[in-house]
Amino acid sequence: MPMREEILKFGRSAPRSEDDPLLAGRGRYTDDLRPTGCAMAAFVRSPHGHAEIRSVDVAAALKMSGVLAVITAADIAKAGLGAIPPAVLLPGRNGKPMFGPPIPVLATGRVRYVGEPVALVVAQTLNQALDAADAVQVEYQELPLSAPIYAEAPDNVALDWEHGDAAAVDAAFQRAAHKVSVRLADTRVAPSALEPRAATALWDDKSQRYTLTASTQGVALVRKVLAEAVFKCPPETIRVLTHDVGGGFGMKTQPYAEYAALLYAAKRCGRPVHWCATRLESFLADTHGRDGVLDGELALGADGRFLALRARTRVGIGAYASTFAAIVATNNTKNCLSSVYRIPAIHAQVTMVLTNATPLGPYRGAGRPEAIYLVERLIEVAARATGIDRVELRRRNLIPPSAMPYLAPSGQTYDSGEFEAVLDKALLLADWNGFPARRKASEATGRLRGIGLCCFLEVAGGSPLNETADLRFEADGTAVLRTGAQAMGQGQMTTLPLILAKQLQVDVSRVRIVQGDSDEVPGGLPTVASRSTMMAGGAMLKAADEAIRKGKDFAGELLEAAAADIEYQAGRFSVAGTDRALDWKGLAQMKGKALDTVAAFSAPEMSFPNGCHVCEVEVDPETGVVSVVGYAAVDDVGNVVHETIVDGQIHGGVAQGLGQVLGEQVVYGEDGQLLTASFMDYPMPRADDLPMLKLGHHVAPCTTNPLGVKGAGESGVAGSIPAGVNAVLDALASRGVTHLDMPMTPLRVWQALNKGGKA
Repeated sequence: MPMREEILKFGRSAPRSEDDPLLAGRGRYTDDLRPTGCAMAAFVRSPHGHAEIRSVDVAAALKMSGVLAVITAADIAKAGLGAIPPAVLLPGRNGKPMFGPPIPVLATGRVRYVGEPVALVVAQTLNQALDAADAVQVEYQELPLSAPIYAEAPDNVALDWEHGDAAAVDAAFQRAAHKVSVRLADTRVAPSALEPRAATALWDDKSQRYTLTASTQGVALVRKVLAEAVFKCPPETIRVLTHDVGGGFGMKTQPYAEYAALLYAAKRCGRPVHWCATRLESFLADTHGRDGVLDGELALGADGRFLALRARTRVGIGAYASTFAAIVATNNTKNCLSSVYRIPAIHAQVTMVLTNATPLGPYRGAGRPEAIYLVERLIEVAARATGIDRVELRRRNLIPPSAMPYLAPSGQTYDSGEFEAVLDKALLLADWNGFPARRKASEATGRLRGIGLCCFLEVAGGSPLNETADLRFEADGTAVLRTGAQAMGQGQMTTLPLILAKQLQVDVSRVRIVQGDSDEVPGGLPTVASRSTMMAGGAMLKAADEAIRKGKDFAGELLEAAAADIEYQAGRFSVAGTDRALDWKGLAQMKGKALDTVAAFSAPEMSFPNGCHVCEVEVDPETGVVSVVGYAAVDDVGNVVHETIVDGQIHGGVAQGLGQVLGEQVVYGEDGQLLTASFMDYPMPRADDLPMLKLGHHVAPCTTNPLGVKGAGESGVAGSIPAGVNAVLDALASRGVTHLDMPMTPLRVWQALNKGGKA
């Protein structure tokens, strides 16, 4: 596929157009946009992890001052509303179908996790709604957490799934000279977006339409699910609006139950209804991420070559199947198991387990970091078992550039990658060879020092691999692109206009992007899987090319010349060899909507961002405190459209990955209560927890999209989790500690050091 390398030259110079309004307090977040006269909502949530609902008494709440309505599951059922289903139900082993319980709008008959919405109170003010919510009397009959969550799944297994050639893997293990194994805990984490979820619901009786304003990662999916599954109405009956989004990380892709309940309430009350989650509600009810037990086995020949990999993962998906839970737990992990290495045979088996916890959803990386973490820990253990240097063992098994295109056992075909070059650049950037001297200096002060690396490849683009762009020209010649991609911090409102302006050969001020309005933008996937520049950018280029082709035809007609004689340059259509010309403004005024162009782009394959990250830590053995003292990362994200934005994405991903390594963990008690329900208990990484990051880039352009980009949004997480864990364990190895699960908090590190060996 030809690439437009000439448009990828913005470097660090082009300013981010998003920054000024957001930093100056002019952001338009959902909670800032409450309409005049709107009512306020509060949810009654379950205090139990598992219980039957015996009764819900709303009489006292309804009598309280300012209360407009108290809505229960009985009201939802009477209105005929449906539940929110998963987008995908995969077949399991032996053809057994997945059991994917949908999410009810309000808990029906039973609650299955602490924080599940049971009732909705609408009142004139927020305080009135909160007081009335406290007055709703719900009688529960507690159930043991050991009891089946659903009668349809007595073993609490939603899906037993596998992929790969088990016989080939078994045969490779039979002849292997070395076999190693690991078991890793992949902690449950909370996305913790800076902006909590919020929504305003409106019913217009005249037009018979709902409008939902909410912080989402894509309005089209939210509208589709709410219309088709919940309200059972034509999609055009519901309009979804999204303005500025203060972080999503995958969590805001979900069409949440609260949104459906608010829409119903708005129609019933005859006025707009607004709700904004508290931070406690965010911890309780936003989809969580990760939560798995990862078992892996690696077979190696006597020469250290990888022969086969077995992966067995158990993923706790929570009490219901969220929109993308099945994809996150299965294909996303499977697709990354080969990573950057030649592994001739791979077999993966995944068990998705229902638990009395908040539903699991995509969280930055969404199943891909799990695969990389498993493979990189196996390599570390294999290096120790075989006596082969950990860098050399990796190098010996890297897929060479000459093997491209490379068909991995996962079924993915890698189009490009220069993995050894990336490794060498990262080692140099991190001053790997100078580490022994730095370790000696740390030991002189009584501290332990470790260094860890991670080579990785992830899969970006999402499925299906298609995207639509809608390009129109206003009467003043401004090019307006409508796209289903949704900005939420990735810099889309900078990069997309720059790319389109370059392709149209106009100033970027003549380009405008429309997002976040389901009445305006094309359908498709939300902003997930690091896909936006690759997919929306590809569709945008096709639309621009088609618009220029149309423009030449129209210019030829209007200028009385053959289309073949029309030249296009700097936004002007001119007759070759003459001064007769038209610009986009002239064409738009004379041809109007005839210039409108809708173009679809389909990629033949995913893209494969890859990199090598090196983390260096110091450990205080007296307190167990881990300090990250160095971090170097070299990433191949294909062509780099805007280096500052790519670097920012890497920075954020590294911070989130190291946050999980060093402290972040959602913990439920034995009674199902959430024990980490505030930032007092759930430690987020802070700026002074990280050193200045050293970043480098290696460009091996992707060949499956016209921009040659690979996606950058999740690489930082994929590299930082294994690199961070490997660094800490390298530091602890001198004290005999060979294994420690995340999070590597001071207490857990201190306990491991004082116990010795495994912890």
